[in-house]
Amino acid sequence: MKLHVDAWDPAYGQSFDASESGPPGQSTAQIQPDVELPADAWRAIDPPAGLAPPGSVLIVDGVQRIDARVWITDDEGTTHPGVAASYAAGVVCCELERGSARVATTRIERGLFTPAENLAAVGAGNVRYPPRRISRGEPKDLALGVQRHMRALEVGVSGEERTDGDLLIVDGPLQERAHLPRALGYIKTHRVEYLPTELTAVVTGLRGGQRTPVFVLGTSWHRFAWYLRLPGPAGAPWSGIVRAECSADLTPADAVALAHLSAVTLPRFASQAYKDPRAPQNLVPIAGLERKLRAMLGDARLLHRALSRAAA
Repeated sequence: MKLHVDAWDPAYGQSFDASESGPPGQSTAQIQPDVELPADAWRAIDPPAGLAPPGSVLIVDGVQRIDARVWITDDEGTTHPGVAASYAAGVVCCELERGSARVATTRIERGLFTPAENLAAVGAGNVRYPPRRISRGEPKDLALGVQRHMRALEVGVSGEERTDGDLLIVDGPLQERAHLPRALGYIKTHRVEYLPTELTAVVTGLRGGQRTPVFVLGTSWHRFAWYLRLPGPAGAPWSGIVRAECSADLTPADAVALAHLSAVTLPRFASQAYKDPRAPQNLVPIAGLERKLRAMLGDARLLHRALSRAAA
């Protein structure tokens, strides 16, 4: 086996890249809007008066980075693409009653993602990249391979540090963590409009701290979902809008109760534009956790250089 490390900085892609497919088609998600209110009665909902956030909030997030793009030539002379990647996940514990927050759990892993078989771990100084075989070597498949392993690491830490009465907020879709109690998925980037036009108008008309009624969202999996606008300066129609989701195994009443709880909890963590270019959606604890996790990944330039030396 021979290993070649692409000389390009991975932040700029790679010197050879396959063509990307076109933009995704229109959403085929199944929507059931009448969980909390009938569709023709949809309106902005304020949190109930006197409802307090939970005393303890756990926030889970992960980061990933491509340290180098590589080419692997096997003993038969076939060359396979791959990536050497680092990824980490962690938990921030926010004690709202005490006004304190701490990073409670962190984990870091690395891997050499490639369709090539029978590989040994690749060393870069004291760092090791164990082989993580994936079925295909297209850029999208390599990226999805890293994403799946980072998501598995997030799932692994999500059940830690739990206490009675806390609230778990997962940065991203809930999916494999839907079985966890009092858990919310937190989606801050919107790639498609799931709701019909007349209901989307309710979303864009929300004021800070208001949410939409709960609805069922079905794609490859089903969950309860709702939109919420975080506090912040007036801007574009979708400015400050996030989507929250919880398990479809809950009763509608329990889903609505979690939606109310999210409306008094998430705005407390909203970031400000002068501190974070992704404000207000990139919550303050998430930003702090991301900084710590990225620092744990190590210096990307040094790792790239070490991988190049190992290949040589």
